[in-house]
Amino acid sequence: MIANETVAGKSLIEALKQRAEDGADLVTVLAPVSRPHGGYVVYEDTRRASAGRRLERTLSALREAGIKAHGLVVDADPEDAVRDAMAMLDPKPDEVIVSTHPKERSGWLRRKVIDRVRSAAGDVPVEHFVVDLSEEGEANVLVLANETVLGDPLLERIKERAARSPASFLIVCPQSDPNQGSHPEAERRLRRALAVLRGGGIEAHGQVAHPDPHAAAMQAVHDERIDEIIVSTFPPSRSPWVRKNLVQRLHKDTGLPVEHVVVADEVPA
Repeated sequence: MIANETVAGKSLIEALKQRAEDGADLVTVLAPVSRPHGGYVVYEDTRRASAGRRLERTLSALREAGIKAHGLVVDADPEDAVRDAMAMLDPKPDEVIVSTHPKERSGWLRRKVIDRVRSAAGDVPVEHFVVDLSEEGEANVLVLANETVLGDPLLERIKERAARSPASFLIVCPQSDPNQGSHPEAERRLRRALAVLRGGGIEAHGQVAHPDPHAAAMQAVHDERIDEIIVSTFPPSRSPWVRKNLVQRLHKDTGLPVEHVVVADEVPA
């Protein structure tokens, strides 16, 4: 089986349990690390760690049900991961299950991953399994912030949201200056925010992105399943994002709930 964000989905785990009851001796789970496609600075350690935790939840659930299961977090894309598995696993799998989000929220489906996996699997049958995590109570929350990413109001709001129901957070920090090749201040702020949140047991990963916040958010929505958006800014008198109606535009263009968090005080570097 190959899956990324849906790997710990309850409906997927139930399907694997049914396979075991039907005679499957061993389940091999591959969890590719997700990556955006905009050439941004990506913190792969946080993405790999998130993928690893989801994988471990799946393997634990399967083993508790008496199913032999093992798995790997892989850097390859789904097609290459399946091709490598076909070459290395002995005996060869009897079936490949590819798990994705529903069509309207799946980057894999937009990139025709199912067809590519079928090609890589050769004569091994491939089944596509759709998991709607929103119906299982798990949400992906996009957090859009730059200089305010370490602001206490934003960090507290994220903690409150995480305490309310299961959620994973993608923090996107638009570049301050698009003419610069590196963005050390933005990267330091983002790493610090991720460390604070992950230290509190919150699933979070992040990236420094396109300098235009609307473009950065829309790219993230295209790349990943996003259920909610939190936008953090300084007060309107100091924030060009507010003056350009960013919150309203994102709500209109994504159809998602968008919350605005204002950080009034200067945030320490």
